[in-house]
Amino acid sequence: MTAQRTTAAEKIELAVGDGTRMGAYVARPDDGDAHAGVIVLQEAFGVNSHIRNVTERLAGEGYVAIAPGLFHRTGPGFEGDYKNFQAAMPHIQAVTLATAEADLRATFDWLHSQDNVKKDEIHSVGFCMGGRMSFLANSLLALRAAVSFYGARIAPDLLDRAAALHGPMLLIWGGLDKHITPEHRKAVTDALNAHQKTYVNVEFSNADHGFFCDERPAYQPQAARQAWSLMLEFLCSQS
Repeated sequence: MTAQRTTAAEKIELAVGDGTRMGAYVARPDDGDAHAGVIVLQEAFGVNSHIRNVTERLAGEGYVAIAPGLFHRTGPGFEGDYKNFQAAMPHIQAVTLATAEADLRATFDWLHSQDNVKKDEIHSVGFCMGGRMSFLANSLLALRAAVSFYGARIAPDLLDRAAALHGPMLLIWGGLDKHITPEHRKAVTDALNAHQKTYVNVEFSNADHGFFCDERPAYQPQAARQAWSLMLEFLCSQS
């Protein structure tokens, strides 16, 4: 096991192409060297402590990581309660394809502009809603690779984007997930196969939706550890 790097974290604000301003959480190694970049894409509960923790962990592994606040138009700084999904619904529903694309471009452009980011080694990682956004980002941006943890509504909403994927995809699912059915998961891989895209498809049979998050009742520690290791290996192998 390699030693974790010392890191620095901060909140920043990005200018988005539609004229809005978006908050984001950034963590990076503080060694001054150039590193790969990664966009960390939130669940429905905002850029909360879990997403900030993932961002910091990725920085510790040697990435410049940024988590954009995708609800900045309706709920800047929103951090939802895992027991109250309904409170997140107005913010989720306000995220359109056009606004998501604008936010993803702004985040990618910020990473690309940083002196300590390797321009051709930018990735995305997302969870639930963010898993769908990671798939979208890979179709929109020149990503080296992308990871989707239990990406909700990739099927059917984004199947037409499969042909445009830039980098390989790692798809991680929970076998006990009632929100994303086996039929939906198969539809995603069928679309990738149809367009001869490179992907890795992993199902943790004993894990439910949200299993990676240690703040949720569905947290499955063993599956979360294995998924993290798999994700790191996948991203490293694309460098």
